[in-house]
Amino acid sequence: MLGRLNHVAIATKDAVKAARIYGTAFGAQISEAVPLPEHGVITVFATLPNTKIEFIEPLGEASPIAKFVERNPDGGIHHVCYEVVDIIASRDTLVKEGARVLGDGVPKIGAHGKPVLFLHPKDFSGALVEIEQA
Repeated sequence: MLGRLNHVAIATKDAVKAARIYGTAFGAQISEAVPLPEHGVITVFATLPNTKIEFIEPLGEASPIAKFVERNPDGGIHHVCYEVVDIIASRDTLVKEGARVLGDGVPKIGAHGKPVLFLHPKDFSGALVEIEQA
């Protein structure tokens, strides 16, 4: 059911600035900043040979990550994202096993144009988990 690690997300005040060092120091390909109003964030991706780093910054004061960035002004790891083959079947299995899906349980389209869901960190050793349909 669980596929490869798609990305690790780092929440920060300025996603473009945070991603810059990955481009200059590590030679990673850096994407353009993309606002995702539905998720309340602006995203920038650093593409590595085996995964991606997603830098997210709050899009407005009502952003779901605004408080996280406020508590972590220097930034910090926000979530990990894993690929799944079938997001609905994965959701149903996870719920059956006791995991909690955040929000209304209906997948939203994420930064890669694919359906995503977030899972409660208390069910995953304190880590916020995102699943993305591969």
